Parts: sequence; C-alpha cells; structure tokens
Amino acid sequence: MALTGVSLIAFLVVHVGINACIWANDDGAMFNRAAHFMGATVVIRILEVGLFVGIILHIVQGLLLEFENRSKRSIGYQVPLGNRGSKWYSRSMGLLGTLILLFLIMHIYHFWTPSRLGGIGNIHELGTTTIDGKEYHDLYREMVIVFQSLAIVILYVLGCISLAYHLMHGFASAFRTLGLHNQRYYRIVKGVGNVFSIVVPFTFAMMPVSIYLGWIG
Repeated sequence: MALTGVSLIAFLVVHVGINACIWANDDGAMFNRAAHFMGATVVIRILEVGLFVGIILHIVQGLLLEFENRSKRSIGYQVPLGNRGSKWYSRSMGLLGTLILLFLIMHIYHFWTPSRLGGIGNIHELGTTTIDGKEYHDLYREMVIVFQSLAIVILYVLGCISLAYHLMHGFASAFRTLGLHNQRYYRIVKGVGNVFSIVVPFTFAMMPVSIYLGWIG
C-alpha cells in the first residue's frame, strides 16, 4: 500500500508539472509538446502500464484494508474521540479513495480514452495541431472543450479536494509504513506532505477553473 502510494505521489509531480504548461498562454503549444512526449516515448508508455497496475493494486489493497479494519471492529468505541484521537480524513481514507476513483474514471474518459483509443461513446476524436512542422494531438483544445461545462468543473474541483485530504494522511503515513520512525525526520516529511497535499491538488483544481473563467485559452 505504501509503495504504490509513493509511486502515485511521484506520478502526481510529473502530471501536475506537465498540466501546468497550459499557463504558458501560448495556445497550448508547450502543453501539447509535453503531452506528446509522454504519449510517444516507449519508456514512458511502459511506465504507463506500471502506473495503471499501481493504481489497481492501491485500490484493491485499500479496499481490503478497509474491510479488514471494519471486520475487526464491528462495535465502535463507547466514547468517540473524534479529532482528539485522529483527524477525520485519516478515518475516512476508504471514502476519500472511492471518491478519487470515481473522479479518475471521469478523467480517463475525458482525456486518456480519446488520446489512446480514438474516442468511445460520445467523446469525439481528438483534433490535431502542428507545432514546428510536426502534427500533435490537440489535447489542450480538448481541455478547453471539456471545461466549458460548469458541472464538470465542479466535479473536478470536488475530486481535487478529495485528493487533498487523501494525501494529507497518506503522504506521511506511507513513509512511516516504509520505516521512517525518527520523529525529527518524520515531522519534516509530514510538513512537506502537508504542503504537497495543498499545492498539488490546488494547482490541479485551478486548471479547469482557469479555463472555464477564460483566464487562459
């Protein structure tokens, strides 16, 4: 659970960095270059398979852990401690993980599916754009189209909020599970994790908001 969690944290760093290219305000040229590199490089495509395996393992392990915890504590505490014992989000990792899974399915449907499979259902095939004489999938324009819907923007923002709370507990917890018990270093990791849990989901959330409000695009 911890290993897959750390690998997904590393993926978020790469993903948010690439997506942040939309703020170059160059009509998506930098973002499309970066997205094309990720989609066309053999090593990256192999890692993409590993990413999906990691996501599936993380979900399955999380569900098994949640069911195991519930089965061993069928009767709750007589005096609930609330936030004095642990933060609500650390007690709600199963729920937060489920919300993130639903968000992930929507995200894959909107972007990964048309990019890799040519579109299914009512998702249209991607247009193309030419940059430096080369033809690229115009994923930037796809973002602009998808995020014209206020309902979708709200769902994405809610997904990012769920991700923030999930990371708030999961970031430091993963490193502790992997053996980080030194309190000094653990406090540093926890502080870094708290900043990461705010900055990365906030950056993700600002992308659909920025496009919907016309700040870019």
